[in-house]
Amino acid sequence: MDLPQLDALAAAVDTGTFEAAARALNVTPSAISQRIRALENSVGGVLLTRGKPVTVTAAGVPYLRLARQIEALAADAAAEAAPEKGTPFPVIPLAINGDSLATWALPALASLAGDLTFDIHREDQDHSWDLLRDGTVMAALTTEARPVQGCTSTRLGVMRYRPMATPGFVARWFGGGVTASALGRAPVVVFDRKDDIQDRYLRGFGVEQDPPRHYVPASTEFAEAVRLGMGWAMLPDQQATGPESRGELVELAGGTPELVELYWQQWALHTSALDRVAEAIAAAARDLTHS
Repeated sequence: MDLPQLDALAAAVDTGTFEAAARALNVTPSAISQRIRALENSVGGVLLTRGKPVTVTAAGVPYLRLARQIEALAADAAAEAAPEKGTPFPVIPLAINGDSLATWALPALASLAGDLTFDIHREDQDHSWDLLRDGTVMAALTTEARPVQGCTSTRLGVMRYRPMATPGFVARWFGGGVTASALGRAPVVVFDRKDDIQDRYLRGFGVEQDPPRHYVPASTEFAEAVRLGMGWAMLPDQQATGPESRGELVELAGGTPELVELYWQQWALHTSALDRVAEAIAAAARDLTHS
């Protein structure tokens, strides 16, 4: 394999077609096809599915990750070798769950915004593993302690989630107490269809029926929907404590808080840019629960 072949592979996946990859690399579509075919011949396997969009196969994942790592190393080397040339800010793609992004993680990244640029994928912490595995992101907040191959894993701490609602909502829907029957009728706010933290709470009460659901796929607006009385939901302490202290929200009686353990996984290779991001995230995470 050679670098142009790896560049062609990454460009095809990133842009979705050979034609768009050719425009990105300033070559012909035929050149992209030839480079990828040569790479597949050299490794003895099919690396891309030729659809619309182009997608990477399981055999292609390690090579896609390699291409992106080489690109990151090259950018880091260029910035270090000739800082006076004003090389473009290194781009750091990250996967961060919405709750962390809306509370403690974004301020940490903002401290580096004068030197780096971020391509943030807002992804649930239970699903960011795949983005790290295929090299789409260089680092991710995840609930998975076991490191992705070629990555390191560092425990950050715990985010505690509690079932919260307005006093008026509780009076209307849980006047007789928080029971399985009441939970089966009371509206619940859910982030999206991947979000099952509310369902885990419901299962703990033995709720069998599906309550009315409001889907609000943005963390700040999600918490605001609960504060406005649209439904109850599991909120992290970082979003619940303030409204709770002002009497705007109360915790539902019964059940137990959900403790979500967070890990920072990143590529095992070191670049100065990625190391700075890891240090900033670790510093910001010191305010998380470490039980």
